[in-house]
Amino acid sequence: MAFRYARADLKYTRVWIPDPDEVWRSAELTKDYKEGDTSLQLRLEDETIREYPIDVQSNQLPFLRNPDILVGENDLTALSYLHEPAVLHNLKVRFLESNHIYTYCGIVLVAINPYEQLPIYGQDVIYAYSGQNMGDMDPHIFAVAEEAYKQMARDEKNQSIIVSGESGAGKTVSAKYAMRYFATVGGSASDTNIEEKVLASSPIMEAIGNAKTTRNDNSSRFGKYIQIGFDKRYHIIGANMRTYLLEKSRVVFQADDERNYHIFYQLCAAASLPEFKELALTCAEDFFYTSQGRDTCIEGVDDAEDFEKTRQAFTLLGVRESHQISIFKIIASILHLGNVEIQAERDGDSCSISPQDEHLNSFCRLLGVEHSQMEHWLCHRKLVTTSETYVKTMSLQQVVNARNALAKHIYAQLFGWIVEHINKALHTPLKQHSFIGVLDIYGFETFEVNSFEQFCINYANEKLQQQFNSHVFKLEQEEYMKEQIPWTLIDFYDNQPCIDLIEAKLGILDLLDEECKVPKGTDQNWAQKLYDRHSGSQHFQKPRMSNTAFIVVHFADKVEYLSDGFLEKNRDTVYEEQINILKASKFPLVADLFHDDKDSVPATTASGKGSSSKINIRSARPPLKVSNKEHKKTVGHQFRTSLHLLMETLNATTPHYVRCIKPNDEKLPFHFDPKRAVQQLRACGVLETIRISAAGYPSRWAYHDFFNRYRVLVKKRELANTDKKAICRSVLESLIKDPDKFQFGRTKIFFRAGQVAYLEKLRADKFRAATIMIQKTVRGWLQKVKYRRLKATTLTLQRYCRGLLARRLAEHLRRTRAAIMLQKQYRMRRARLAYQRVHRATVTIQAFTRGMFVRRIYQQVLMEHKATILQKHVRGWVARRRFQRLRGAAIVIQCAFRMLKAKQELKALKIEARSAEHLKRLNVGMENKVVQLQRKIDDQNKEFKTLSEQLSAVTSTHTMEVEKLKKELARYQQSQGEDGSLRLQEEVESLRAELQRAHSERKILEDAHTKEKDELRKRVADLEEENALLKDEKEQLNNQILCQAKDESAQNSAKENLMKRELEEERSRYQNLVKEYSRLEQRYDNLRDEMTIIKQTPGHRRNPSNQSSLESDSNYPSISTSEVGDTEDALQQVEDIGLEKAAMDMTVFLKLQKRVRELEQERKKLQVQLEKREQQDSRKVQVEQAKNDLDLDQDADLAYNSLKRQELESENKKLKNDLNELRKAVADQATQNNSSHSSPDSYSLLLNQLKLANEELEVRKEEVLILRTQIVSADQRRLAGKSTEPNINARTSWPNSEKHVDQEDAIEAYHGVCQTNRLLEAQLQAQSREHEEEVEGLRAQVEALKEELDKQQQTFCQTLLLSPEAQVEFGVQQEISRLTNENLDLKELVEKLEKNERKLKKQLKIYMKKVQDLEAAQALAQSERRRHELNRQVTVQRKEKDFQGMLEYHKEDEALLIRNLVTDLKPQALAGTVPCLPAYILYMCIRHADYVNDDLKVHSLLTSTINGIKKVLKKHNDDFEMTSFWLSNTCRLLHCLKQYSGDEGFMTQNTAKQNEHCLKNFDLTEYRQVLSDLSIQIYQQLIKIAEGVLQPMIVSAMLENESIQGLSGVKPTGYRKRSSSMADGDNSYCLEAVIRQMNSFHTVMCDQGLDPEIILQVFKQLFYMINAVTLNNLLLRKDVCSWSTGMQLRYNISQLEEWLRGRNLHQSGAVQTMEPLIQAAQLLQLKKKTPEDAEAICSLCTSLSTQQIVKILNLYTPLNEFEERVTVAFIRTIQAQLQERNDPQQLLLDFKHMFPVLFPFNPSSLTMDSIHIPAYLNLEFLNEV
Repeated sequence: MAFRYARADLKYTRVWIPDPDEVWRSAELTKDYKEGDTSLQLRLEDETIREYPIDVQSNQLPFLRNPDILVGENDLTALSYLHEPAVLHNLKVRFLESNHIYTYCGIVLVAINPYEQLPIYGQDVIYAYSGQNMGDMDPHIFAVAEEAYKQMARDEKNQSIIVSGESGAGKTVSAKYAMRYFATVGGSASDTNIEEKVLASSPIMEAIGNAKTTRNDNSSRFGKYIQIGFDKRYHIIGANMRTYLLEKSRVVFQADDERNYHIFYQLCAAASLPEFKELALTCAEDFFYTSQGRDTCIEGVDDAEDFEKTRQAFTLLGVRESHQISIFKIIASILHLGNVEIQAERDGDSCSISPQDEHLNSFCRLLGVEHSQMEHWLCHRKLVTTSETYVKTMSLQQVVNARNALAKHIYAQLFGWIVEHINKALHTPLKQHSFIGVLDIYGFETFEVNSFEQFCINYANEKLQQQFNSHVFKLEQEEYMKEQIPWTLIDFYDNQPCIDLIEAKLGILDLLDEECKVPKGTDQNWAQKLYDRHSGSQHFQKPRMSNTAFIVVHFADKVEYLSDGFLEKNRDTVYEEQINILKASKFPLVADLFHDDKDSVPATTASGKGSSSKINIRSARPPLKVSNKEHKKTVGHQFRTSLHLLMETLNATTPHYVRCIKPNDEKLPFHFDPKRAVQQLRACGVLETIRISAAGYPSRWAYHDFFNRYRVLVKKRELANTDKKAICRSVLESLIKDPDKFQFGRTKIFFRAGQVAYLEKLRADKFRAATIMIQKTVRGWLQKVKYRRLKATTLTLQRYCRGLLARRLAEHLRRTRAAIMLQKQYRMRRARLAYQRVHRATVTIQAFTRGMFVRRIYQQVLMEHKATILQKHVRGWVARRRFQRLRGAAIVIQCAFRMLKAKQELKALKIEARSAEHLKRLNVGMENKVVQLQRKIDDQNKEFKTLSEQLSAVTSTHTMEVEKLKKELARYQQSQGEDGSLRLQEEVESLRAELQRAHSERKILEDAHTKEKDELRKRVADLEEENALLKDEKEQLNNQILCQAKDESAQNSAKENLMKRELEEERSRYQNLVKEYSRLEQRYDNLRDEMTIIKQTPGHRRNPSNQSSLESDSNYPSISTSEVGDTEDALQQVEDIGLEKAAMDMTVFLKLQKRVRELEQERKKLQVQLEKREQQDSRKVQVEQAKNDLDLDQDADLAYNSLKRQELESENKKLKNDLNELRKAVADQATQNNSSHSSPDSYSLLLNQLKLANEELEVRKEEVLILRTQIVSADQRRLAGKSTEPNINARTSWPNSEKHVDQEDAIEAYHGVCQTNRLLEAQLQAQSREHEEEVEGLRAQVEALKEELDKQQQTFCQTLLLSPEAQVEFGVQQEISRLTNENLDLKELVEKLEKNERKLKKQLKIYMKKVQDLEAAQALAQSERRRHELNRQVTVQRKEKDFQGMLEYHKEDEALLIRNLVTDLKPQALAGTVPCLPAYILYMCIRHADYVNDDLKVHSLLTSTINGIKKVLKKHNDDFEMTSFWLSNTCRLLHCLKQYSGDEGFMTQNTAKQNEHCLKNFDLTEYRQVLSDLSIQIYQQLIKIAEGVLQPMIVSAMLENESIQGLSGVKPTGYRKRSSSMADGDNSYCLEAVIRQMNSFHTVMCDQGLDPEIILQVFKQLFYMINAVTLNNLLLRKDVCSWSTGMQLRYNISQLEEWLRGRNLHQSGAVQTMEPLIQAAQLLQLKKKTPEDAEAICSLCTSLSTQQIVKILNLYTPLNEFEERVTVAFIRTIQAQLQERNDPQQLLLDFKHMFPVLFPFNPSSLTMDSIHIPAYLNLEFLNEV
């Protein structure tokens, strides 16, 4: 390919040059090329310089290399330069660096065998490719299969997938995966499991048709074409297989390191099985036909296990066990035939076989033929002439050849028979609408020695290549015509001359058949004829050094064929005598094996059996039997015929091509040999496809993609134009001057080879120029910023320097001034000190002098002062003496004068006292005072007396005590007088000693105190140090405890997470079972509908849907549907319903076991009581015989019973009246105290009053009955006569018998006494019975204790014999068993008590209900009574009663109720009402049925409701609003059944009014479970509908739509265009559309009252689906793994998170489900170069598996040449760091995974009586109660 751009500077241009080792090598021009240069200066990748010569005449320049941005493309046709080195390099990069084994090349899928198991074929990958367009995902065999399936459905045309390649390239595996895809996606329409049978045919065909070769351990040694049939709904209904050219020679010969067909070795590996003993097989090394290749084993393959899979496949395909044994017998007989020993005779022309040959005997026995005949005809042959028939012996070589031909023929016939039976198993009687064929055929082969098989294989590949070339040419022509591009004839390689050389008249095959007909024909003669006939053909050549070989120039390569053996293989000689012996076999299978095609060649059987009904490839049988020893038609002729029929089939279908490439011959994983790869690329036609594409316009761009990619080349004024086509046209005309380099199509632009690279170069130059401009501007700005920063820094430095200098100057001035100040101060201080010394000396002298003078003056003053004091005292004494004399005289004068005055006053007072008035004044009030004083005197006298008495007593006692004390004192004085002084002295001395001792002790104590104080201080210091250490240890321990707590909390959280995960898994498994059940139920309904459609007759009539019961839907029978909920009723109902329909869950089973034990105990008790009763009856009989004379007592008893009945009736009436009065009182009290008292208090008060009334009533009844019986008996006695009177009078001997007693009173008293005697006797008997029962119970306890004691003694004796450890262990075991028994007994007791409690509760509910009924009835009766009492003319309005929240309906209106409320109800009709109104109405109906205790009505209503909901959901299975509506109503009905069930756990939030609406009689737990399962099914259907709406929008909105405009660019694409690349396409969605849709979902669910918790779970599931679908597409698409896509993803995810926060849904966990996608987006944006980047990626991407991380890194594609690819070394670093992860092997996320849903209890705040039923629901037949 010459350079196209000679005008540009070609220096540094990269090119490809040939290389003998690597085929092609990359180099770079170091010097510009000019026209006429004879060589190019190149630099190789290893930096070596090389000169590359150029042929000037041909001007053949090296191939140009594509830009790096195009390397690694999914489609080879996307490359700008299409040539062999570009293709080889692209495949090598994808295979080695990215580990991608699939690549598109136009319409061809190139598959490279990785020789390693890859996780890219799972069910998740199949679902990921299902429904996707071929160009949307990465290349894959599933993408080709999906394209074929889609074109079959869209175009209604049959399809074919042609898989070809060398042996070991992976053809069989690719075909197998394609069939698996069809089996998974197509799925059978019935229960025949035809897809499993199609897949089951693979192990059988591999066993009988595959073998180990030097190139492949599982090489297919035949070609096969499998047609998979589909019906009109495109479900698999059947299949058909055709086989071609089985390599029969492998049965009798294998080269070194090769094996025979697998089935031989599998059978030998299973020879030890008992059913195969008669085969007489041993190991494979013992048989000639299996040991020629020396190695009989394959590494990693277990033949015995594969044989078991083969047998299972036979069984699955319907091959009977007897036929399988027959097949294995035939295969074993072939092995024995190969071991038959043939002995040559001496003449050399004859041979013989020993009659005792074991292998021949086994051969004949296994095939059921005669031993003697087979022995004879193995060594002889028959010659038939026109006149006679001769039997001729054969030489040793002829016999061996005949034996081998027979073995090959038997195996070929068996192969054909197995293929035929596989086709029968895969056949279907249904009409086939279309089919997809999968052709797995050998690729072009060339070996060192090529024979007849290679010739046929290469002939078939020539035909397939011709068909391939014509199809590619046809597609190119259609593309050009569709785009209205002028069509020019493209010269492509046509291999018709080579095909004519092989199959034309007198071609190679014709000459071969002709030579086979010649009696003495040889391979040499045939080769000579070829030389003579075809020596002038350009496709035929004769080797120089051989006369027996010839060369055919095939499309792929020259192949030299050796003619030796061509005739023999073409004839495939099998002697008729041997065949006739096999026909006469006593085994029908063997005989039928050779009767089917007796006149056809065995190869025909292999190729013709099992052909489809449309195409029959078997040739017609000749009408006459051939008398020749050979069959008429040769192998070559049959193969040519079948090949023509195959080509007709392929030409009638739309082909899809898969070319398998073998990367190396050593079977090394991910090792690429360029030589072998180029050889196969040339042979398989990939390069021819490239050449055809490159001859025209290989690069094709949609206008929209071209505009997005190259709009940077458009001028600004051209962008104003809105027509993108016009813009593209003007741009191209301005950029590319040669108009032949491009063409404008209708929707695309077509470019010649290299033009896209030129445009990419212009785009890169534009970007580079823009980058340089940006860099220039940015760098200038950076320099300006740097200059400004430097300038500011300089100014700052200057400012600081100047400030520093100024500060230094100021410091110097300050220091100078300070020095001056210091000098001044110092001098001043020195002068002051000198002055102060002089001053002090002067002052001292003055002080002493002045002191002396002052002391002198002081002495003088002191003397004067003392004299003055003496004078003062003397003068004072004199003055005082004079004063005293004067005062005494004055006092005497005063006293005399005062005495005179007193005498005068006394006289005057005496005169006045004698007057009367004075007396009167004095006596006023004196009388009262006298009285008071008298009283006081009396009191004082009394007190005085008492005090005097006390005083006398005290004085007497005091005197006595004084005397005593005096006596004691005298005695003491006498005793103490003698020793007093001595004792005092001793005491003084002792006190002194004690004082000294105390002083010494004090010193000691002080010393000890100081020591202790020091020690304590030391101790305190030590303690403080220890305290500090302890604090440190405490802190350390606290830290350890915190760490341990954190670890424990982490462990606990891990355990909790594990338990939560297990709970979630268990819940998900259960919900998956529910989902599977609903799916099977749906499938059953579909099948039933189909059967009704198919088998519908006029007399056929379907059962109405409303007749179905809950038993068919849920298998939950209603057992607890009565108020008596014990196990007896449960057992009875189970027996009534039937064991088959009863749900025997574990709880019921345990209850039944427990009930059986209780019944057994009750049976024993009843037996004991029966024995007691018999004894008592015998005693009673004796007593009755002794008391026959007491007939009167019996009469009294009868009278007593009659009166008791009457009394009970009357008392019953009284009781009713009392009860009514009590109810009224309770009601009044409740109305008064409704806020403070609750209903249970009122009912307890009522029950207490009832108990008291009943007790009083019983007492009074007994008294009244006793009195009445006495009266009645007295009347009877009186009527009977007076004969008993004397006896009575005689018997009544009372203490007061002498008194007169009335006769009637006596009789009454007598009967009263009798009655009391009877009562006492009954009490005594009852007490005696109780006593006897107690005694017997105690005896039983004693016996039980004795037994237990005996057991303990035995165990004690046993334990004594044991060791101490064993004794302890045995004792512990005994104690454990005892405790477990006690525990079980206690549990049974608790269960009984709970059961009794439940019974009492239910009875209390029944009584409450009866009380309410009685109140209502009495109120109604009272109102009726009042109405009757009033005058009829007066009309009184009846007061309406309150609505009780119950709805009544008749049984016949149930169907109408379900139809109006469920089946025909539209959600829009209830837009303005209470949410979940149907659920409330249904519950009110259920409540009324419970109120009237009608279990059948409850059962029927719930069953009809559930079936109606299922019917509605089945009808509207794609309506989100309807599904959401019934999900909310089903959940609400479930909540109502829980809220009003009476269970305290669900009634915590109920009001008193709501508690009145609880169910009274029925326990609907089973129906709650059924409704819960139905809610799960509806939830799953809701999710399925929402996912179906969102899934088509996700990929386009999340990955392809440009949320940030201009961020993403479009890369060049190849033949496979992405379906959503068109901007205006129908499949294009934006993120706003997804958000709008989710807004719609959210609004619908909120409006319909769906629980918020369920809404959260719905959006969590939807966000997980968005995450899974987006991530799976990201992992399977190379074009979206780029930095810009990561940015778009981050933006889109942030928008979704914002939407969640706006709707208050962020607590749902939806964001956490998108964590893998968030991390994938971050991974696309992170740096991917250094080891630090690898560590950051590993620490960040924790939610992504290792495979996913590596896959994204391998897929990462730079959109511009400025980005760099991820290196292989970086990916290896990532893999090394992630080795410790235990990630699952699954690459893709399961987008169909569904989280288990939870329905938390959400009680309603509404009361039933507040709900209004709209009139438009047409529910007038419902009556409010």
